[in-house]
Amino acid sequence: MADLLADAVALNWEQLEALAPAPAERCEGPANAQSTLRLFGQPESDVRVTLFRDHHAWCPYCQKVWLWLEFRRVPYRIRKVTMRCYGPKEPWFTAKVPSGMLPALELDGQLITESDRILEALEHAFGALGAGMHDKRVRRLRELERLLFRAWCLWLCTPRLNNRQEDQAREQFQAVARQMEAALAEGGGHWLDPDHPGGAHPGTADLVFVPYVERMNASLAYFKGFALRDEHPGIDRWFNALEQLATYRGTQSDVHTHAHDLPPQMGGCWSNGRPEQQAMALAVDQGAGLAALETSWTAQIGDDDVRASDRALERVLRHRSALVARNPLGAAFDQPLRAALTHLISGKLCQPNADTAIGLRYLRDRISVPRDMPLQSARLLRKALEATAALDGEAQPAPPPFEHRFDQDPRPFLNP
Repeated sequence: MADLLADAVALNWEQLEALAPAPAERCEGPANAQSTLRLFGQPESDVRVTLFRDHHAWCPYCQKVWLWLEFRRVPYRIRKVTMRCYGPKEPWFTAKVPSGMLPALELDGQLITESDRILEALEHAFGALGAGMHDKRVRRLRELERLLFRAWCLWLCTPRLNNRQEDQAREQFQAVARQMEAALAEGGGHWLDPDHPGGAHPGTADLVFVPYVERMNASLAYFKGFALRDEHPGIDRWFNALEQLATYRGTQSDVHTHAHDLPPQMGGCWSNGRPEQQAMALAVDQGAGLAALETSWTAQIGDDDVRASDRALERVLRHRSALVARNPLGAAFDQPLRAALTHLISGKLCQPNADTAIGLRYLRDRISVPRDMPLQSARLLRKALEATAALDGEAQPAPPPFEHRFDQDPRPFLNP
């Protein structure tokens, strides 16, 4: 600890608020997880669509529909619903959708569930995004996505694989991943979509793959030590093309979020315990992230022309009372949180009060992307929390629960 010397005093809340930017524009501007209305320059009276999706932006099927609406620039309202893994379903939603299934969508007053049926209805109402869902090649690609999904689940969700079974599961997954790369090569450009091989944005065929391939990249790194983007350069180029687009970045999550939100959704995700797996998981859990294995976009200025660190500050300030109240330290979390935010903004280390490392790391482990803030903002905030905690010691909180995420109950944060 001798080499860690604090060189600043924690700013007070008034000083921090003076440094924070204004909240981002949510109705227009780049895609974001905080919106409740998206207009794309059209009057609100023209809105025909309401999307029901989860509060935390964890649901992959919601992300697929969300991306379609954003790329197709269809005005829509958003109503957010609790996934069962982090709390009880809202009664108003189960009255509307007794199964509780997400996503759901209302189009001209008609309720539709199941993401593929939703996309078919949206295509019928607004026109396809590239080739349609029933295009022959799109149907083949949808079948390939399901093959890739099954190979991923077999590898990730089967407990206690021995070394031979582990290697077989990896080989089976990679064989299907190579089929995806071949489909990308066949398209002749960045995209899988047969109507947009060299276009400026992906089509429906790509959006079918995006949510789960994003989660494959995260979970296989964390639980298997497998670098998908290194092992499959064709998929890496596809990710790179996506990450050039602010629309995708507004929905993109990170390894830390997915590694901890997936186990209760998937019924368990299982580590192989190999050295490379342990190293990747440690880097993620300590807040450092996985650099280019996680994302290729590294700009410190966000899509709304605000520094990533400043946007992180603004988001924390919005919810600071609830963050303090729900922290294991309670009111004692006030000073260490200000110390971490001072470091985030100034780059200067700031000594937290004694015995507060657990509280700082508790928050580090519960930043959710993109629910709370964009990926790069979250990365900087996690690093600031860990650097501040390290000044106090090595104490660690209990890790996030594996069977559920009731610690992420959204209700205290809905009316800040």
